[in-house]
Amino acid sequence: MRRLGTGIGWRPEIADAVERMPGIDWVEVVAENICPGHLPESLLRLRDRGATVIPHGVSLGLGGADRPEEARLRALAERAEALGSPLVTEHIAFVRAGGPLTASPRLEAGHLLPVPRTRDALDVLCENVRIAQDALPVPLALENIAALFSWPDEELTEGQFLSELVERTGVRLLIDVANLHTNHVNRGEDPAEALAALPVEAIAYVHVAGGFERDGVWHDSHAHPVPRPVLDILTALAARTAPPGVLLERDENFPEPAELERELTMIREAVTAGRGRADGGTGTGAAGGAAGGGVAVLARPAVRARERLAVAQAAVLSSLVAETPVPEGFDRVRMGVQARALASKRADVVAKVAPELPVVLGDGYRAAFLEYARVRPMTGGYRRDALDFAGHLLGSGRPQDAEARRRLREWWLDRAGPRPRSGGGRLARVARKVLLRGA
Repeated sequence: MRRLGTGIGWRPEIADAVERMPGIDWVEVVAENICPGHLPESLLRLRDRGATVIPHGVSLGLGGADRPEEARLRALAERAEALGSPLVTEHIAFVRAGGPLTASPRLEAGHLLPVPRTRDALDVLCENVRIAQDALPVPLALENIAALFSWPDEELTEGQFLSELVERTGVRLLIDVANLHTNHVNRGEDPAEALAALPVEAIAYVHVAGGFERDGVWHDSHAHPVPRPVLDILTALAARTAPPGVLLERDENFPEPAELERELTMIREAVTAGRGRADGGTGTGAAGGAAGGGVAVLARPAVRARERLAVAQAAVLSSLVAETPVPEGFDRVRMGVQARALASKRADVVAKVAPELPVVLGDGYRAAFLEYARVRPMTGGYRRDALDFAGHLLGSGRPQDAEARRRLREWWLDRAGPRPRSGGGRLARVARKVLLRGA
């Protein structure tokens, strides 16, 4: 397994700071946020000076009932080749449901949702992973996700699920220790038991991130400092194996560079403490070898499993984004928390991809969007969502202020047509200036 060292998630907001940070061996970039033909200069400079750059996908949905889309796989492959990456990473999650397998409307979560740890879900995931591996030019590693809710009647623990996935496909693992902590708080799962069952020889690298607890629920925010329990899990993992790489994730509420450097130091110290335990004889000390055996065929066909999984995931996602009844066996309180979190994230991301909307609507943006989200599930990604939201407001005669309504209509017309209208970028420039002043 290639040694990566210590890294940090590359984000445009901290690009300059990352370039200046000492001891950064590699960076990870959200694959969907870059264009292979127009790579950010900062990433190019990092790559040219020897830093490894790894694309991290968030929209493939390998844990979904459908086979992975060729266009999404092709896009991920293009980014790996453009960056000269040694591997690409994604998530064990589903992000959309419905469609032909269920004869129901296609729904988008806009977020990573947990797959049930069942034989059906594992069969489908293994087949999807093989399809992805065949389409990608470099090895694939998959991340365990954080979850706010659990599926009823699960048949496998997380460790068992991951171990069999590795054995049957040879895929590598991206272990997020912050997500193990999240699942400990939210689902009562013991991180020590999860670590003990992990096939550590398959680990490609490790994620570390912060979050916060509210009303007994841990939110994996990537916007808060890394807490001590997460560092302790990292130390316990390092006592079992030497992680090929460890990366700090931070997506928003960026602190000063000195604070990020302090967190990176704490991460290095946590790994060193774990390796000290291993050397002292309290851990296996395994350095890791080849990943997985890679069984060539499924134990049973996944066709029926896809159909059953499709129905189950569509019912869950519909209850979260379309206010249909919560399926039997699910915790209704937790499902309510997840539904509100999805709507809130939609509002936040739409504000980022279409910053003109909060400028035009002012303080009323968030309330208006959350009202819209309750009746209009996302079906085509965040940019489509922004257009649909604006069209929804205009169709209902809002905003009431005539000037704001005119500006919103101009923005919508500029982006809803087959090609941008002349002068359409002016409002975007104004929006960016306003947002920067408020930052």
